[in-house]
Amino acid sequence: MKKRVLCFGDSNTWGYDAVTDGRFPEEVRWTGKLAARLGSEYAVIEEGLSGRTTVFEDPLNEGMSALSFLYPCLMSQAPLDYMIIMLGTNDCKERFCATSKNIADGMKRLVCKAAATPAWREKAKILIVAPAPIAPQCEQSKVAGEMGKCSAKSTELADQFRKCAEECGCDFLDAGPVCTMNQIDFMHMDAASHDKFSAEIEKIVKRRV
Repeated sequence: MKKRVLCFGDSNTWGYDAVTDGRFPEEVRWTGKLAARLGSEYAVIEEGLSGRTTVFEDPLNEGMSALSFLYPCLMSQAPLDYMIIMLGTNDCKERFCATSKNIADGMKRLVCKAAATPAWREKAKILIVAPAPIAPQCEQSKVAGEMGKCSAKSTELADQFRKCAEECGCDFLDAGPVCTMNQIDFMHMDAASHDKFSAEIEKIVKRRV
């Protein structure tokens, strides 16, 4: 059986393209790039949802909390060999009033639940990815009304998520040095970053699975 890798995230995993206000093609998205890089021995499962948070229920959009969706998602994709979680960007929205520590605590709760789910082929192996920071220009862009003041908080996530990964025994990757945000909304990866990010993920997956 193929080694099964679940990619669990938000719009940057779904593949939002700010240029077209649509979705990057499969061959451009980092999940599609990852599948091509890993080859036929792996099954890459794409589970991205625009607006998804770690644990926060969004009063404006239904079903955004990853925590409530996690169990059925993992069980429906069992058996799993590896899970990549890249969340936190939407938790930075001003309306959630969450500190970076609050967001990391949400990630910790999510990881603990995932690890305890009986969906693993052997033991749970989870990679926590700190998303690339939201650029300050986002707060004057077309999504400013949706995101509010968010960029400064997003720069703190890498340190907080690194601590979370250490405490939970998870792998960790900071996407900040790898990815560049587009020049339209300044919070979604550009096409070139999807490729570079997939290359970093490939190295980790092949080392761990």
